[in-house]
Amino acid sequence: MTRLIFDAHLDLAWNTASFDRDLTLPLSRLNQSEAAMTDVPFRGRATVSFPEMRRAGIAICIGTLLARSGPEHLRQGGYQRVDLDFATRLGCHAAAHAQLACYRYWEAQGEIRMLSSRSQFLDHWEYWSDATESQRASLPIGVVLSMEGADPVMNPNTLEYWWKQGLRAIEPAHYGRSHYASGTATEGPLTAAGRQLVQEMERLGIALDVTHLCDESMAEALDLYTGPVWASHHNCRSLVPGDRQLTDEQIRRLCERDAVIGVALDAWMLFPGWIRRQTDPSNVTMSDVANHIDHVCQLAGNTRHSGIGSDLDGGFGTEQTPGDMTSIFDLQRLSDILSQRGYSDGDINAIFHGNFVRHVANSLPE
Repeated sequence: MTRLIFDAHLDLAWNTASFDRDLTLPLSRLNQSEAAMTDVPFRGRATVSFPEMRRAGIAICIGTLLARSGPEHLRQGGYQRVDLDFATRLGCHAAAHAQLACYRYWEAQGEIRMLSSRSQFLDHWEYWSDATESQRASLPIGVVLSMEGADPVMNPNTLEYWWKQGLRAIEPAHYGRSHYASGTATEGPLTAAGRQLVQEMERLGIALDVTHLCDESMAEALDLYTGPVWASHHNCRSLVPGDRQLTDEQIRRLCERDAVIGVALDAWMLFPGWIRRQTDPSNVTMSDVANHIDHVCQLAGNTRHSGIGSDLDGGFGTEQTPGDMTSIFDLQRLSDILSQRGYSDGDINAIFHGNFVRHVANSLPE
């Protein structure tokens, strides 16, 4: 049985706008088309395409807009990441629009359906739930639009523009410092503009995704913002040390806010001491993914706050996923693993989709 999945974090449009990937292809053809490419390590190692997502039962995902700007994202002689980083706010703003154009094109072609209201969201979920597995092979995939790093927002006073484009969640920072907050590998509070941004998010009804916020910025954002909160793709610091992960205290605080925490499948977040391009993926398995899900459930005392935010093909491929994963379809392996650990069907369905479906639906306007 293929369980339905809500995936809380996929960088779909970034893959097309920055790496020229055709996500409408079957996964094998997509990888074959990249066989001779060597510009980035993950060429020919993709795990995500639209046909493969449908096969995996992914009815809805949170799809991102991802671009960064600012001096920290530059180095002498060029950019830190040419696919991500822009010297000017306008360049970053324009890059996000290129990704937005991808989503709009895919929607016009029937590949996806953008979901910006609660009624759209619940209708789409019911549509998928009632379909047979064979029918799902041709259904559009639901996408809720999020922004990973808020730099494309030129200033907080322009956020309503993005709301009108369908933006429904924001991570104020990515790696490094954004114009609004300190992210992974840095430390510090929200900026003055960041505090204004968070307040404007609450006014408009844009959810706060705390993923990538450093400890200080996360604590401040949670103090300021009283609306819906989640951690789309975060693992547990007590299992794999590092500031990219959530502490037990942060997990408890998020549970108190009724947040949902999506487990991520980037192998360096699953294996202590992972060294990029050196550690063998066979050191990590889907059981390690289940360990992080289980840790959140144990801290919460229930299964209400754990979900999936795979981050698959978010700048890496099978060279940096669990060794027993070759496709996003392999998320389904978690069902048997969790069942063997004593999780009921209802628990597993909550983790696979129920928690994020409930929480994200409640965050959306009517």
